[in-house]
Amino acid sequence: MSITIAVVAQGMMGSGVGKRLHERGAEVRTLLSGRSAASAERARAAGMDCNAISPQTAQRVAAIIEPTGAKFVDGGIIGGPPRDGYSGPAIYASGPAVAETKVLRDWGLDWRAIDGPVGAASGLKMSYAGITKGITSLGSAMMLGAARFGCAEALVAELSSSQPQIFGYLKNSIPRMYDKAYRWVAEMEEISDFLGANPPSRDIYAAIARLYDFLAAAEAEENPGPDNAVKTLNKVLGR
Repeated sequence: MSITIAVVAQGMMGSGVGKRLHERGAEVRTLLSGRSAASAERARAAGMDCNAISPQTAQRVAAIIEPTGAKFVDGGIIGGPPRDGYSGPAIYASGPAVAETKVLRDWGLDWRAIDGPVGAASGLKMSYAGITKGITSLGSAMMLGAARFGCAEALVAELSSSQPQIFGYLKNSIPRMYDKAYRWVAEMEEISDFLGANPPSRDIYAAIARLYDFLAAAEAEENPGPDNAVKTLNKVLGR
């Protein structure tokens, strides 16, 4: 059986998914009009950047797609881009037509259909990312605060002793966040939209979006000074 699949975005995730599909024999197509040279190169290398959206945004997209006669299935990705030796990421999908997409399991994707309407898969992604990336943001904020008031070393010692699992997670997740922080800004804004019916929760993630914007700017500095946030976090973490 042959299959043709279009991958719209050519970021690390989109190109990774496209590459895996291509390796399993699928014909993968994309659109490069207006895209950067880097996007074009990723697409070429993959043989052909998905960003998370809120359920509300997914429903608005569905409202645009459905009048065309095409079927819309909501999706959310959990995990890193496909690579050799890694079977993920998990791709969750929902909506009335989700059963028709299960064939993608035969083409190398960890495709997980869940029983729910359009918005359920995106809601799962928002909830998961809100926890994992939210923890990373809280750890970053508190470590920067501790460094500012001269208690970072004591904080690290206490976390290592009383909360080793949390500290282990932060020690790995914070450095891996730096070069992705610019993308996480929009994702946190979508999570804020997702939580819009609960203003306190909504405001938390709007503020986290601003924190990631601040960290992205620090990561982009060409000649960072001693007060650079990324340098400070690395110092706290002993990197």
